[in-house]
Amino acid sequence: MTPATRQASVRLTQFAHGGGCACKIPPGELEEIVGVLRPAAPAGGGPLLVGIDTGDDAAVVTLPGQQGTAVVCTADFFTPVVDDPYDWGRVAAANALSDVYAMGGRPLLAVNLLGWPRDRLPFDLAREVLRGGLAVATEAGCHVGGGHSVDDPEPKYGMAVTGVADPARLLRNDTGRPGLPLSLTKPLGVGVLNNRHKATGERFEQAVATMTALNRDAAEAALAAGADCATDVTGFGLLGHLHKLARASGVSAVLDTAAVPYLEGAREAVRDGYVSGGTRRNLEWVAPYTDFGDTDEATRLLLADAQTSGGLLVAGEVPGAPVIGELVPLGDHSLVLR
Repeated sequence: MTPATRQASVRLTQFAHGGGCACKIPPGELEEIVGVLRPAAPAGGGPLLVGIDTGDDAAVVTLPGQQGTAVVCTADFFTPVVDDPYDWGRVAAANALSDVYAMGGRPLLAVNLLGWPRDRLPFDLAREVLRGGLAVATEAGCHVGGGHSVDDPEPKYGMAVTGVADPARLLRNDTGRPGLPLSLTKPLGVGVLNNRHKATGERFEQAVATMTALNRDAAEAALAAGADCATDVTGFGLLGHLHKLARASGVSAVLDTAAVPYLEGAREAVRDGYVSGGTRRNLEWVAPYTDFGDTDEATRLLLADAQTSGGLLVAGEVPGAPVIGELVPLGDHSLVLR
């Protein structure tokens, strides 16, 4: 059997209990774990501009003696979200790089993070995963300098990424203000389409295309428009990440549900039952903080859909991106659906 034939015959998603960012630890449980952590500032280091307090997308620190440059650090990895190993590598790299873009930064260096069941999956598949990650990092102008691998019963891949940003022009999740519109730069629905792919083997090119698209241009457009508040939409779904942004900023968010864009086939996937446990946990987590109005269950699930390598959610108008709501003064709920 040739490597190409072997790759075509292996369905990577069948080696994972979940897929992509739907495998994240539920947000409520995660906050219980990290909520008590208060790292002490090391002697001689630059100020930590963004840490764990608001659950932002990456950590940001200034360099001692170089106040005009901030270092942005993040790490992200997950189980296979698609069966094609090259595409999985591309998706995972774009997803990891997104955290730097979501802070208004530019990625400089990445290292691979690979877990591989060496007795169950051939290494030529792992090579394709790494090749896909390298292709997207190269597109982003980001070096890949090696990495770390372990023998793991379940395949996992991602990257730890270091970037730079102007500390005076960061995109943060705690700087939202009443009156700002909300823009979303990618459509929702990759979670339910990926779940359908895992269950049936159907391939959804529209999902792969949006997951592998870099958020670089969206971040640059947001900064050019004067935005200073943003986050990316990944495993906690649009509602989860919007709730975190509103809570950190001390505001409420009104969401125009009819204005939210979705990928072709997403509603049909919900209708046919391809909803992940991660999506349902997202919806359960935000429910106490949300006025759902008369929003139907299918729309609620799509708004909570666990995205992998989703778009940027920006407090401000971004050219070419739909406006899906606005921030308002803090009310009884952090999220209001209309």
